[in-house]
Amino acid sequence: MSNIPETGRTRRVTIRLVVLQILVLSLLATLGGRLWYLQVRNGSEYAAKAQGNHIREVVEPAVRGEILDASGRILAGNETKLVVSVSRTALLQQKDHGKAALTKLAEVLGMPVKDVENKVRLCDAKTPQPCWNGSPYQPIPVTQQATTQQAMQIMERREDFPGITAQSTALRRYTGVEGANAAQVLGYLSPVTDDEVAKSAGKSGRDRRQPSDQVGRAGLESVYDDDLRGTTGVDRLEVDNLGRVIGSAGRTPAKPGDNLVTSIDARVQKVVEDNLAQAMSDARKTYDKETQKNFEADSGAALVMDVHTGRIVAMASAPTFDPNLWVGGISAKDYQSLTGKDSNYPLLNRAIQGQSAPGSTFKVISTTAAVQAGYSLDGHYPCPKSMTIGGREFKNFESESFGDISLEKALEVSCDTVFYGLAYDQWMKDGGIKPKKDPADWFFKTAHQFGLGAKTGIDLPGEVTGRVPDRQWKQSFYDANKDAWCAQAAKGGHDYTDQIARENCVDGNVMRAGDSVNFAIGQGDTLVTPLQMARIYAALANGGTLYRPTIGKAIVSPDGTPVREIAPHVDGKLPDDGKLLSYIDQATAGVITGGTAAWKFVGSGWPQDKIELHAKTGTAEVAGKQTTSWLATYSKDYAVVMTISQGGTGSGGSGDAVRRIYQALYGVDDKGGIDNSKALLPKPQTDLPKFNPDGTAIIQQAGYPAGSAFLDPAQPAGAQASPATVLPAALEPTRSTGRGRA
Repeated sequence: MSNIPETGRTRRVTIRLVVLQILVLSLLATLGGRLWYLQVRNGSEYAAKAQGNHIREVVEPAVRGEILDASGRILAGNETKLVVSVSRTALLQQKDHGKAALTKLAEVLGMPVKDVENKVRLCDAKTPQPCWNGSPYQPIPVTQQATTQQAMQIMERREDFPGITAQSTALRRYTGVEGANAAQVLGYLSPVTDDEVAKSAGKSGRDRRQPSDQVGRAGLESVYDDDLRGTTGVDRLEVDNLGRVIGSAGRTPAKPGDNLVTSIDARVQKVVEDNLAQAMSDARKTYDKETQKNFEADSGAALVMDVHTGRIVAMASAPTFDPNLWVGGISAKDYQSLTGKDSNYPLLNRAIQGQSAPGSTFKVISTTAAVQAGYSLDGHYPCPKSMTIGGREFKNFESESFGDISLEKALEVSCDTVFYGLAYDQWMKDGGIKPKKDPADWFFKTAHQFGLGAKTGIDLPGEVTGRVPDRQWKQSFYDANKDAWCAQAAKGGHDYTDQIARENCVDGNVMRAGDSVNFAIGQGDTLVTPLQMARIYAALANGGTLYRPTIGKAIVSPDGTPVREIAPHVDGKLPDDGKLLSYIDQATAGVITGGTAAWKFVGSGWPQDKIELHAKTGTAEVAGKQTTSWLATYSKDYAVVMTISQGGTGSGGSGDAVRRIYQALYGVDDKGGIDNSKALLPKPQTDLPKFNPDGTAIIQQAGYPAGSAFLDPAQPAGAQASPATVLPAALEPTRSTGRGRA
């Protein structure tokens, strides 16, 4: 029998009941408050979300705008293909994760099962190509070459192919019109990433990225992506709880992207590409006496610029690639061929990303620097076969000696020692090894005034700056490498690099005489791009104006209505006055008639008296490699520049090819005759192409007014470009050696 009194037991039970009642009431109050919060305060928000659970959005991709050449020819367009796609989401909902469906799909398409499985796996750091690097919620294309029969098998037996569709889709097509490739200029597309979709959330129109979007990743496709992409359409479907469509909640139609008209002429582009390739092929058959083997000619670039506007008429880079390899996803084999160590990196646009010493093409800058420093255009300067500076011999090319000559003659025959002497004299005036507080540095200053050491601002991604190795760069380079130089010097080695390391460890930040004289002939640590040199020579041709190079000319709507013009932009002026420009103009004409390029031009029948050309050759020496061929030229309308890595001398490696480009532009035959009917572009194209009401371009020979007889030889007068397809419902740069050649 319990010792607790009855009244105490009753009191304890009562307390427990009260506590329990309080807990129950508290829970009821909490639930009631939460119910009020959900149904009253935020009721409309959750009602909208509930409604949204019954809406499914079907994305309709927009037709991407076309990229056209200056006359309206389609460089990049669209074509309809039967595309078989797989939804990873649907596969993962199946018991076997879609293995049976993919096996059946492989049988229908005639593909190995493993290839199909690889196509739909997601890319990561450990997964090699092929794989999918787009959104995992987006249908993944397996093939864009499905036949109608294969598509019918898939769509008529949906129960055997859950999550798999076959439908007509507009795909990018790089047309190769007129035989022009222009891969590095045009660029390519790839699927949008999850991060890009997430960053665009909340935006509208063209700023909003959809999982089905393709995005420009290089070239013009990248720079003008917002204009070309268009606006994705959305069809909102009402569905029941089983996912069956029961109605429509509205539709936003897709809007096609605008078209980009470029300054590229497809026919000239073809000529430039072919002649660059031919020059490189010829170089590989030419024996190099220095290395006792044929030139390797491993890469190169060439371009044609309108000197009056800075617009690019043609731009070629070698090695190149087929941009259509990226359409629908690139294979592992093709990706390796474009990016592997043995590929020589064809994705690089060497016209804007290839950096090398310019050799003697730089001497037009050094001539201006000398005049700015006070040296007379009327003076004569010694051109011995060699000079000894700082205990080191600096030779003239092939040890030629011309006596005392003018600066004009020095440019014609490309005398190194004239410019060595001027640069050394100016270096001494600036204080030599112990420079003044504010040295004039005319040669470095002038290079910057000509736009070197900075991007030109062209409308292509990935442009590099090149390098002007002035005192500021010298100090920065020293700070970054001093420890490594001193460590190598401490090892006590005796080869050439050990000697350089010992010198640099002590005073690698000092501007030595050798640095200055090498710079004056475009050697040493100097780096430029072909585009930078084309811009400079275009400015020499037009009276000194430095234009910002452009390829985009205008944005037009799908029906041909202009949206906006991309006007030429002046960035600055050369420091040359009219007298100096005329002087250089005469000297560079002399290079064609009696100088280092004469044997490739007037000696090969060029009609200099009718179409005056100007040129400067350059043969840059690079440590551990064969010489780089440079040829920079201009006429009254065009600047044409070509460079070939390990391609020989300036005129020997590039002379024939550059002459043939001018022959094509002006209709000049091998005997010097001029036939205007065969001239591709005797003057730059200025007007935009004309368009038909349906948006197709009326192809007109550039340079002539409407109604002229000079029409595209590939098409009859009034021919139309193909309409857009409408859907049914940088390399580490090398450093040059101590001297250059003409």
